[in-house]
Amino acid sequence: MPAPGIWAVIALAAIFLLGPLGVATAADEEAGGTFLDPDSPWLLTPTLSSDPKLGTTAGAVAGYIFKIDELSKDSLVVAFGNYSDTDSWMLGGFSDLYWDSNRHRVQLGGINGVIRNDYDDFLGTGLPARTEDDLTAFAARYFYGLSEHWYLGVQALSSNYAIGADGLLGGILEQIGLVGFDSNGIGLAVEYDSRDNIRNPHRGQRLSLHNTAYRESLGGDESFDAYNVDFSHYQPVGSHVIALQSYSRFTHDAPLGGFSSVRLRGYTRGNYLAENYTHLDVDARFSLTGRWGANVFAGVGCLFESVSDCGSGDDLYPSGGVGISYLLKPEAGFELRADYAVGKSDNSAFYLTLGHPF
Repeated sequence: MPAPGIWAVIALAAIFLLGPLGVATAADEEAGGTFLDPDSPWLLTPTLSSDPKLGTTAGAVAGYIFKIDELSKDSLVVAFGNYSDTDSWMLGGFSDLYWDSNRHRVQLGGINGVIRNDYDDFLGTGLPARTEDDLTAFAARYFYGLSEHWYLGVQALSSNYAIGADGLLGGILEQIGLVGFDSNGIGLAVEYDSRDNIRNPHRGQRLSLHNTAYRESLGGDESFDAYNVDFSHYQPVGSHVIALQSYSRFTHDAPLGGFSSVRLRGYTRGNYLAENYTHLDVDARFSLTGRWGANVFAGVGCLFESVSDCGSGDDLYPSGGVGISYLLKPEAGFELRADYAVGKSDNSAFYLTLGHPF
């Protein structure tokens, strides 16, 4: 398998060659533009990731951007799929809908696939693990706008994630942070959002607080609680942006499959686990020329049982990297990013993704 750095060069060349182009179809012409036309409602982009543990995964995202009413933010419906050189595959869809002058917001997502992973150092034990995971998951969240920036919501999560592991338990459900058992949960969410653009913010703040109560009475295999705190701040510096994120996840009575994982770029989700997790991430987004940009990022995370654990280097996970971006849809704020990230203990990865990490 080529190293992640090789894939970075390949992907950057692809962005350079394909970024300014569009492939017209009858639907595109009727809608008023090509897929990559900045004024077209259609969205089509490749995705790619590569790291030494999970292999190389290539796929695509296709979506449609629209307004339910003129006073609301852009709504989005997308479908995605990918396939890896470990014979893993994944298909799914997602929608993010706003209406009634942004008073109502609904997020829906579903995913199905088979994931085959090879871990060289699972959970920091130094032991390898091979897994074959059947994945089915669904998530839904509804927000009601209490004022211009405050929202109150409810959410429901369900996954049927059956793991067949050779050796240690492996794999992780990145979308909702669960592994290894059937789980059903419900919870409440509170959000403050003053960002000037929800998908490519240049100024403002976002605070998201939510809990998920996973219960056997809801049809799951385990009963435990998870709490998330996610704060982001966006500071313009001329035409550039400095984005800061503080993220934490806490659990109570969680089994190993419900533990928290390192979420910083450069690390494989599920390779390191603990009851609780927190990180600070800085993402500097530089405007270059036209729709092109460059990214420099760095952060540090901590997996812990008690906060005092974060004083130990063994529990700290630094991350850093660079990348380049291309603004596909300026008004809607969709960017195509190619990032190369490194962490400690030979952890590294390359990502070609739609949208910023936060």
